[in-house]
Amino acid sequence: MLPSLFISHGAPTLALTDCPARDFLADLGQRLAKPKAILVVSAHWETITPTVSAVASNETIHDFYGFPRALYEMTYPAPGQPELAETISDLLCTAGLACQIDHSRGLDHGAWVPLTVMYPDADIPVLQLSLQHGLGPAHHLQLGRALATLREQGVLIIGSGSFTHDLSRFRGQKIDSQPAPDIDAFADWMTGRLLEGSSCDLITYRRQAPFAAANHPSEEHLLPLFVAQGAGGPQAKAEHLHRSTTFGILRMDAFAFH
Repeated sequence: MLPSLFISHGAPTLALTDCPARDFLADLGQRLAKPKAILVVSAHWETITPTVSAVASNETIHDFYGFPRALYEMTYPAPGQPELAETISDLLCTAGLACQIDHSRGLDHGAWVPLTVMYPDADIPVLQLSLQHGLGPAHHLQLGRALATLREQGVLIIGSGSFTHDLSRFRGQKIDSQPAPDIDAFADWMTGRLLEGSSCDLITYRRQAPFAAANHPSEEHLLPLFVAQGAGGPQAKAEHLHRSTTFGILRMDAFAFH
């Protein structure tokens, strides 16, 4: 059975730039069994009600500005799978979570940037599920748990965000710049609790983790982690797959939940 994953997608230029995180994602796509479909929960889609995309073919959303032209010329025309969207909606409703279906939305860069590295052929059906702004870790853990049985059907569930994410600290640093101590302190605290399986500590990370607000002024880039953890099942064990930093501010860690 496939694990659920949390991956850090970093800057959109990850699709073009050589760095340890990109090398890791390319290798991960080769090591995992090929999924029948992929469900991505991206930091870049937030709605009031959980919403799943259901399109025949995905458009590539270039939801960023100020980057190299080559990035805007990239496309990731993966097929959709509308019938799987119906299954996802049913699972969420059964778990007491309302769900809507979006019949037009394509893939934002939180989905297509890492997928173009992991699965460059774009031949696997891809769907997205939205986050809910302001509902926090416990809600998103529940969201993931409602989806756990999809893994038995060969669906790869990916939470795509960033292990640390305060872009206001970017000052043109080199991609391999060393992180500030508070960035590693936060990420290392989170890693320890994930490996221990300390769900109660994790859902209250905002109060307990060192420098939590400094590394996540808003939560959207960390919430996909909780969906991935929940999708691993109630007894899920975390595996720390990757650790690196880009631009001195973005910890690019990745985890699998088995």
